[in-house]
Amino acid sequence: MSRLDRLKQWLEKTLSAVRHELAPASADASFRRYFRVTFPNGNAPPIAQGHASLIVMDAPPEHEDCRPWISIARLFAAASVHVPEILAENPEQGFLLMSDLGNETYLNRLNTPGCTPVDAAHLYADAIGSLIAIQAASRPGILPEYDDTLLRRELMLFPDWYIARHKNITLTNDDQNALMGVFDSIIAANLAEPQVFVHRDYHSRNLMVIPEGRGINPGIIDFQDAVYGPLTYDLVSLFKDAYIEWDEEFTLDLLARYWEAARKHGLPVRADFADFHRDYEWMGVQRHIKVVGIFARLCHRDGKDGYLSSMPLLMRYLRKACGRYRELAPLLKLLDKLEPVPTEHFYSF
Repeated sequence: MSRLDRLKQWLEKTLSAVRHELAPASADASFRRYFRVTFPNGNAPPIAQGHASLIVMDAPPEHEDCRPWISIARLFAAASVHVPEILAENPEQGFLLMSDLGNETYLNRLNTPGCTPVDAAHLYADAIGSLIAIQAASRPGILPEYDDTLLRRELMLFPDWYIARHKNITLTNDDQNALMGVFDSIIAANLAEPQVFVHRDYHSRNLMVIPEGRGINPGIIDFQDAVYGPLTYDLVSLFKDAYIEWDEEFTLDLLARYWEAARKHGLPVRADFADFHRDYEWMGVQRHIKVVGIFARLCHRDGKDGYLSSMPLLMRYLRKACGRYRELAPLLKLLDKLEPVPTEHFYSF
């Protein structure tokens, strides 16, 4: 029996044999798949009462463990943010039935021609509010720690997959040593930050636009890798998004709004905004190095080359931050070697 047949069999039993239709909803960078369940005759089973449609997750147990998703969904729901409601679960087979948060992501809405800067600011204000709620619920010992080992493993994706595999370049000993020295500095800065719950992918593709009257905006998905770690990490994901670019003036204003609101809510942000902003910048360098490596791996290992289109934006983020801090100069020098920036020549006669 195929995996899809097993999923259909489980759904048939879970939905009390009520007639339903199944259609692909989305897939992500992992092995998980999502299907939307609808009830064409309008007669939903008891488990689906109040829901026009449902989402079923298919997470093959040999590749994905859906139990962290379940526990974090409940943890975040307890923080009063909008995550899918779990209606039925079979973690042994890797099947979950949940409420449907719709199909309009923040990215879709922000790229809509009619979306104004004011509309965007309102959407981000909602996202900031939910992020503060998650962070305010933070406590140690619940989620895995974003420690030196994990931060370093993520950074090593860059030399292993981007430099060696994607660029087909072997670093000299001097370049290798310089890169490892920068990695040490980045990790030290990240670990010195105040620690909170971290979603780890809090960006425009994982935030859903919830219509007025249907619950708190945004709907939050793809949180199964959440950890306890640096406070600015999710802010980097949100404002230095790999999939949409904003003027720095706009994101700095949003960052300041977050900082002011976080202080009012008693979150452990730096007392000085300049120190807080430095944390944010250095956290961004870690995240973008990691994501460049992940996107290279998705291309060369998994055959998913669509993510490569986001690399130029990630490199712009990296170059801008590295150009502001003397300790990151060796990384900027290496980036110039790996991907030289064209020089424009001007002549006067």
